[in-house]
Amino acid sequence: MLSTTQLQELIAQAIAALPVYGKPEGLYQPIAYTLEQGGKRLRPMLALMSAQTFGGDPAKALPAAIAIEIFHNFTLLHDDIIDEAPLRRGRETVYKKWNINTAILSGDTMFAIAYGQLCSSETAMLPALMKVFTKTAIEVCEGQQYDIDFETSGDVSIDAYLNMIRLKTAVLLAASLKIGAITANASEADADRIYSFGENLGIAFQLQDDLLDAFGNEEVFGKKTGGDILTNKKTYLYLKALECAAADDRKLLAELYSRRDMEDGEKIGKVLQIFRRADIEKQTEELIMDYFNRAILLLAEINLSEEAKKPLLSLAETMLKRKN
Repeated sequence: MLSTTQLQELIAQAIAALPVYGKPEGLYQPIAYTLEQGGKRLRPMLALMSAQTFGGDPAKALPAAIAIEIFHNFTLLHDDIIDEAPLRRGRETVYKKWNINTAILSGDTMFAIAYGQLCSSETAMLPALMKVFTKTAIEVCEGQQYDIDFETSGDVSIDAYLNMIRLKTAVLLAASLKIGAITANASEADADRIYSFGENLGIAFQLQDDLLDAFGNEEVFGKKTGGDILTNKKTYLYLKALECAAADDRKLLAELYSRRDMEDGEKIGKVLQIFRRADIEKQTEELIMDYFNRAILLLAEINLSEEAKKPLLSLAETMLKRKN
């Protein structure tokens, strides 16, 4: 079984060999720029680890794993335009460094390259892989649209928010794991269980991201906190506070989220005071652990040895250890 370091090296080599250094340079340079930024490469890692968990060869899962990584980065190019984000991983976003038209076109090309990589998989498994990949691509776009809709909606429920993050974030983690299982010829039941494991883990991961955005230590978290508050993003924390905070605090919170004329520090401070009075941090942590525990129970149901499942369990625990 290959180590995590060896799997990371496989992924890095495959990405370095991608056909993204061609002409016209105006199309391909932004793609290379995006893929060279690195990041955690979490999704392809999950695919390769899943393949190994089910006794498969990670090399067989590599084309599909790289397809997922390219697709993920394509969504970031377009998300940055939608969010008007100036930075991504500490560097200028593509639409800022080049322009919006270039970011759209380069992103579209990445989507096509992703399908090309997927088609490099073994022919026998390609229909099943294509089915998972295509369904997931559509769901991620559905999640993005819900996220956009929520910005102007005055009636977003907690259930609707959880479904949005399931689609926008969790299903791609789940699909990565299922794709790895398919390449290892896992049973349909086990492939579905590993998918559900990833789905619940992905929701927990995004909820923790929401929590850290409000309460995280910037030096540890790696980015400035309070961003969701400043952009009036209706996260679980906000929606839960509207549900359970005192009446005066609910009214104040709604007012704060309708304003864009306050000093950043003042707005963040007032919102966090409301969150603290309503014990939102603890309630969010409890929901995170609920989804995490669901994921672990699903992993336990898979008919494999505990030793085989240990790497995935360890990675899941690491994903949820980002603190303060």
